[in-house]
Amino acid sequence: MTTILFRTSLVGMLATSAFYAQSVSPAAANTSSHVQLRYSVADLGLVGQPPGQPYVIENDGLIAGGAAVSDTSWHATLWFGQLKADIGKPGLGGSSIAMGGNDRVQAVGEAETADMDPNGEDFCGFGSQHVCQPFLWQSGLMTPLPPLTNQNGAAGGNGAANAINNRGQIVGTFENTERDSTCPPYDPALLQYQQFQFKPVIWQNGTVQELPTVSGDPDGIVFAINDNGQAVGASGQCTSFQVNGDLTYLHGLHATLWENGTVTDLGNLGGVAGGGGNAALGINNRGQVVGHIGTADGPAHAFMWSKEAGMEDLGTLPGDFTSVALGINDNGDIVGISLDASFNPRAFLRLDGGMLVDLNSLVPAGSPLFLFDACSINSGRQIIGIAVDGAGNFHGYLATPSDPSQDLPVVSVSETNLAQFEQARRLLQRRMGLGELGARRVMPR
Repeated sequence: MTTILFRTSLVGMLATSAFYAQSVSPAAANTSSHVQLRYSVADLGLVGQPPGQPYVIENDGLIAGGAAVSDTSWHATLWFGQLKADIGKPGLGGSSIAMGGNDRVQAVGEAETADMDPNGEDFCGFGSQHVCQPFLWQSGLMTPLPPLTNQNGAAGGNGAANAINNRGQIVGTFENTERDSTCPPYDPALLQYQQFQFKPVIWQNGTVQELPTVSGDPDGIVFAINDNGQAVGASGQCTSFQVNGDLTYLHGLHATLWENGTVTDLGNLGGVAGGGGNAALGINNRGQVVGHIGTADGPAHAFMWSKEAGMEDLGTLPGDFTSVALGINDNGDIVGISLDASFNPRAFLRLDGGMLVDLNSLVPAGSPLFLFDACSINSGRQIIGIAVDGAGNFHGYLATPSDPSQDLPVVSVSETNLAQFEQARRLLQRRMGLGELGARRVMPR
């Protein structure tokens, strides 16, 4: 399913819209003088079109994600520093993406098999309409995870694994055998393939367990789990493929927390976000949760939730319209993406209790990469995500806190920077069939 893009929420839409390549204006640049931390940036190499990208970095520095091996094929990938390992060979018969990993060098994700889906679904979102299987990779072997089954033993057809903790608990989603009445009619021309309910699940000790949804919602996804077994995600209903939203079939009505097999609605900031709706996307070992949530006046905002403080609106970078928090470490540092009203993106960092800061303002001046999202941050404050170069190519990046003795200047967005990334934006518009107004078109996968 397009679970992989739902996890990065608005990031998925931006990546295919080419807005990612347009730099922020000088007026919107945030020099963030109150933040002393500076970053060096390592290029993890080309990752191709979405869904290729690094998704999560563990405390030991292991990075899980995926990279394109052709225009229509992706392989699950692990990085350690700038060392890269393709773990999608031989895979399960098709494209694959690693969505999570742990300190035990285990990785999980979703992988196509060689079989066509008998119902014509495209659950993985790779555009091939092959069966999509959640997997566990360890010791060089990719193994399918068991499916959900009904009372008669009939198994669901497709699923995805999104995260694994250091106890080996795995979370994600899997279809059941019930037709989903909330899904729009099947229409591949509109990228609407989904026909069955998909449920939040946890795999442990070799078995799969369906988790409850809020208020009887027919659909749900778990996106993250901490080492205490607390898991977060969203529950809601099936919707049409979100061309102007999150590139997912789930409309999240509730951001959710699961503990000991029970579900808690985390609430909201006055509404339900557009596109993919409300969703919890990350949790740390302190039980702090981040994601995006609907506000009373409409646009989604990044949030942090805890049992002690409840729901906190993290706002946006100065002058921006909407934001998404994608990751949180055990220090409470948060990373994500912030966008202006034209959906021009920039990666943000929020140190525990501080303000949102444009990550591009904390890297050396003249960097050849523009960081348009920050997906994950570990306890060493290393950050990974997607960047774009001046030619409009997708790169993974690893941002590492610099030696405090180094005098790295704070970046200001110069006219040269603007010209460089404006050229990249125009190249991408031509490549993807986008008009000058940035009309969005989804590239089939």
